[in-house]
Amino acid sequence: MANIFKISKRQWHDALFTALLLLPAAIIMAVVTIYPLVRSFIISLLQWDLTKPNVAHNFIFLDNYRYVLNDSTFWQSVRVTIIFVIGAVALNIVLSLAIALLLNREFIGRNLIRMLALLPWAVPSVVNGIMWKWILNPSYGALNGLLYSLGIIDKYIIWLGIPSNALIMCILADVWKETPFIMLLLLAALQTIPKDLYEAAKVDGANALQAFWNVTIPLIKPTLFVALTLRTIWALKSFDLIYTLTAGGPSNGTNVIGFYTYIKTFISLNLGRGSAVAYLMTGVVAILVVINQRALYKEVRY
Repeated sequence: MANIFKISKRQWHDALFTALLLLPAAIIMAVVTIYPLVRSFIISLLQWDLTKPNVAHNFIFLDNYRYVLNDSTFWQSVRVTIIFVIGAVALNIVLSLAIALLLNREFIGRNLIRMLALLPWAVPSVVNGIMWKWILNPSYGALNGLLYSLGIIDKYIIWLGIPSNALIMCILADVWKETPFIMLLLLAALQTIPKDLYEAAKVDGANALQAFWNVTIPLIKPTLFVALTLRTIWALKSFDLIYTLTAGGPSNGTNVIGFYTYIKTFISLNLGRGSAVAYLMTGVVAILVVINQRALYKEVRY
């Protein structure tokens, strides 16, 4: 019993020492993460309109959520966000995997190409939006100049003047920025696959496509799930690109939920409704993360 008591006492001291070491980090997390989350949720339940400073911040429960869910502009932003997320994520994953497969091969200058391929990801999102705004400029944009010089178009096109075209350009700009990081994740996963497996598949008579589907995809599937989760979250919370490139226009054609939240909070100055939109989006992101984690856990377990 004495030995058990001594062990328990030592474990108690170790646990206390561990807690003391973690306490500063826990306090910082509580201040910068937990408190803002709780505070913003409370604000979403209040009548908090900065355009009416004399009105008390009354508790209105779910009225802000009801207003948002009955707002046609909100549902338009949901539709735009769904199109943006599906287009950006699908194109990003396919393009990243294709580039990763190419860079996984042996060729002269491979390390240099890998380094250059990461440069777009190093560009800040705001700079990326401004850069693409210059490229797509209808008067002196590089895209119009290139297509006109090649004879593909006979006059300059206003790329951001039509809602559907503007949304496509936003997707392309987002994919150009985020592809290098996803490519890096997939490339790291590809490098862990033993080459013996491909040689064994070749001996069994499998061609390149069969080896890809039966060897490559199953072994990098956990990384694909992680990449898909990260990319979906990034696309859902996209704001800075939309803000700098289109400002949600034209005709709300690129008004994603992130930008809609910004409009309600910082333009309309209605903190209650803005917080309600933010929490609705947070709930959707949380659901998607749980679904992806369950799928990843099931895949890794089996």
